[in-house]
Amino acid sequence: MRGSAAAILTIADAGHEVCVVHGAGPQISEEMDRFAIPVEFVGGRRVTTAAGLTVVRSSFAAVNRALCAELGPRAVGLFGDEIGLHALQLPELGLVGEPLSSRPKAVLEALEAGQIPVVAPLGVGPFNVNADEAAAALAVGLEAEPDVAGVFRDGVVLSSIEAGEADRLLDDGTFEGGIVPKLRAAIAAARNGVRAEIGETAVVA
Repeated sequence: MRGSAAAILTIADAGHEVCVVHGAGPQISEEMDRFAIPVEFVGGRRVTTAAGLTVVRSSFAAVNRALCAELGPRAVGLFGDEIGLHALQLPELGLVGEPLSSRPKAVLEALEAGQIPVVAPLGVGPFNVNADEAAAALAVGLEAEPDVAGVFRDGVVLSSIEAGEADRLLDDGTFEGGIVPKLRAAIAAARNGVRAEIGETAVVA
């Protein structure tokens, strides 16, 4: 986390406005195991029950506090469901939401004050929201540039991929695991006019 905080501060110190969206995947899984709550993923999204959502929120809170502490006094901890990050529920996954393009007032006020908003990805509901998808939804709403990470195909890093081709490869199962929500987030961003890059790969509409 210290390395991530240093990278964030480097960007902020260069004069850029920075909005951070974090997850808590390992912490959530560990806590769910501790409370004997089944851990299940579908398409990179965590199936979330009411009991699971309690764990998700507490884990997000812990990571949010820790990251804000590393970032220092400029950091402002925020929860998506409390500031207006709207999401459409995906009933087949339980209390999970697909985030909608959002422009929360709390985020805008923090940026205008020279602060660094640090957002835990819960959607109004509340719903558990994938952090990469939440970042893309906020990036579109704020007209920002999302930073999402990593696309390989057949062991080779793609220099670029068109959104339509990415959709096809996602549908036929070429990509699996954590890259799925990252790629979906980048596709959504690209189609809404936001530059989207996953590592060295540009996702273009």
